[in-house]
Amino acid sequence: MPEGSPVEVRVHTIDVYVVRPLPGDWRVLVLRRAPTTRCPTSWEAVHGRIEAGERPEEAAVRELREETGLAVSRLYNITVQPFYMQSAGVVTNAVVFAAFVEEPAPVLVGDEHDAFEWLGVEEALARFAFPGERVSLREIVELLSSGDAGRVDDVMRVL
Repeated sequence: MPEGSPVEVRVHTIDVYVVRPLPGDWRVLVLRRAPTTRCPTSWEAVHGRIEAGERPEEAAVRELREETGLAVSRLYNITVQPFYMQSAGVVTNAVVFAAFVEEPAPVLVGDEHDAFEWLGVEEALARFAFPGERVSLREIVELLSSGDAGRVDDVMRVL
């Protein structure tokens, strides 16, 4: 990119935090990046690009299925997380979702990841590589710890 070129801002990606709401204890899915990918061996939530003609919530459901083999039981939009991708000269705004899945929740990782774990909230917070991931998970816990989004469920729940 030539020096002084403008930086584009796009809604380009999604992040999906996967929750198994077990009685009295949420379990959060963390995925470890494969050694041959970007951010090798770091731990993350489901992350992916929004494809042409796709809405963010459609991308969230698709990426969850592609990266983990899991199906969404309930899906909530949570926030938007900005990130500057200097290699592309783009500020990408990742739409953040919380996806609840039902038992059993067998995970099948794809090529981007080489391991997964279901962790308690505090353990997941400690494992995530980026501070924004911890911020998003804390927002999810604050909004949805009662099992739904309460009085704002009508604007937060997607599926």
